[in-house]
Amino acid sequence: MSGRLLAWLALVGFQILLNYTQRATQGKPDRNVVYHWSTSVEGVLFYAVYLGIVLAISREQTRKLLALRAPRSWGRAVAIAAAISVAVIVLEVALEPVLHGGREQGFTPKHWEPSHAAAFAASFVVLALVGPFVEEAAFRGLGFSLLVPYGQVFAIVAIGVLFGLAHGLVEALPILVALGAGLAYLRARSDSLYPCVLVHAVFNAVALTLAVA
Repeated sequence: MSGRLLAWLALVGFQILLNYTQRATQGKPDRNVVYHWSTSVEGVLFYAVYLGIVLAISREQTRKLLALRAPRSWGRAVAIAAAISVAVIVLEVALEPVLHGGREQGFTPKHWEPSHAAAFAASFVVLALVGPFVEEAAFRGLGFSLLVPYGQVFAIVAIGVLFGLAHGLVEALPILVALGAGLAYLRARSDSLYPCVLVHAVFNAVALTLAVA
């Protein structure tokens, strides 16, 4: 096992431990957390450090390991992305009445508050743009590149499971694993990080928008 893979596994393992510990000790976050300026500030700081570690692990092979290149075919990538999105949405709709995964995440306010529009916009940028890029760089970029030598199917499944666990959730875990594995499949078929970032960003953006609509 390479030093890069050990370092990446340590990073993801720490994230999993941290998030589940926080969930166990602090409970669910405030549903109106997106209306607080601290959310965007803390988010930017966290993702900056996280991305810095990912770049440090990849070092001189950053573009290659993170798959920062155009996909083999944008048309094919869009078709696969659409299929994955539909599959994940169907699964979420089917499981939501039982598991309430969307409510567990805690980032969906109950209603729109115009007085907090600026703070919400800042949170939106972090959660729907910055977060998806950093998480995709870490999982479908670096992580997938380091795991694929052990087999493409193994890499897709492993990335899905680790991505789901990294969020520190229980009821939403099946949806997150499915999304993570689907995006890993998209990464494998497109040979690019960019389609994965777009799908992830759209999912987050739509969730936040529908929550306050």
